[in-house]
Amino acid sequence: MLKLYYIPNTCAFVPHVALEWSGLEYTAEEVGRDTIKSPEYLALNPQGQVPLLTDGNWALRQNVAIIDYINDLAPDKGIYGVTAQHDPKARALARQWLAFANSDLHMSFKPYFYAARMVDDEKAQNNLKAYASAALKNLFFFVDNILAQQNYLTGDNITIADVYIFIEAHWTKRCNIDLSAYHNLSKFYQRVSADTGVSTVLKVQGII
Repeated sequence: MLKLYYIPNTCAFVPHVALEWSGLEYTAEEVGRDTIKSPEYLALNPQGQVPLLTDGNWALRQNVAIIDYINDLAPDKGIYGVTAQHDPKARALARQWLAFANSDLHMSFKPYFYAARMVDDEKAQNNLKAYASAALKNLFFFVDNILAQQNYLTGDNITIADVYIFIEAHWTKRCNIDLSAYHNLSKFYQRVSADTGVSTVLKVQGII
């Protein structure tokens, strides 16, 4: 059976939703930040990170790889969109946005979340956070402009890339980054949160 290891309100939220959408039998185990550094966990994921997916005795790490694997097991469930199974361009477009979320956006949060690990000086930490905040606002402004033309990142139908952008938009609340001027993004956030799989995982992970 598939098993997902996750820390709540992290990028592991995304494959958790993919599993919900897939209809596959799975279990999800919440782990703490101490647990992922334990010898037992490191034996499964030497990087000591989440998400981690196991399938029997086989382990897979890295978000995009996990999502791809889930999609391959349930190709008709619309993880990359309802037409992606038979439309390489639709699938590529969803993966383009998944890459944007996993790299451009996700990496831009790191100076904000880990400023204290990067530099000791408080002023320098604040400068890092200010830089991250400005970078994130620019990236979400780009997303907001795309959403002025359509309901979701790839068009009229939700994909797993939308879920990744959704949870990252949620993180900005923790960072006190004000995105209230981005009205298209705000509507998108509400739209994605209403998805059955998304709302289920929000509750399971205790995010709402």
